Amino acid sequence: MRREIYGNLLEWKKKNDRKPLIIDGARQVGKTWIIKKFGNKEFKNMAYINCDKTSEMKTLFYDFDISRLIRAFSSLTSETIVPGETLIVLDEIQEAPQGITA
Repeated sequence: MRREIYGNLLEWKKKNDRKPLIIDGARQVGKTWIIKKFGNKEFKNMAYINCDKTSEMKTLFYDFDISRLIRAFSSLTSETIVPGETLIVLDEIQEAPQGITA
């Protein structure tokens, strides 16, 4: 299935100064499907966490210690997170209230 957003995701990946990406939209339109396809195809590995189903995520964002957060994501997903090679996906991030700010 070809999706126009895939090209937008590729453009985001090419940016040297890319920021975290938030994909927002109606429910049940394929947001998770496309991001998983993108992550599996375009990155060496992907650390996928569904914040709604992973209770640890609700209390994880108590500070802005990025190193600690990356270690936690790695532990929760059993993925080695390597900058530029690993896509970190925090699905349903709204369920972890301080997650977007962190």
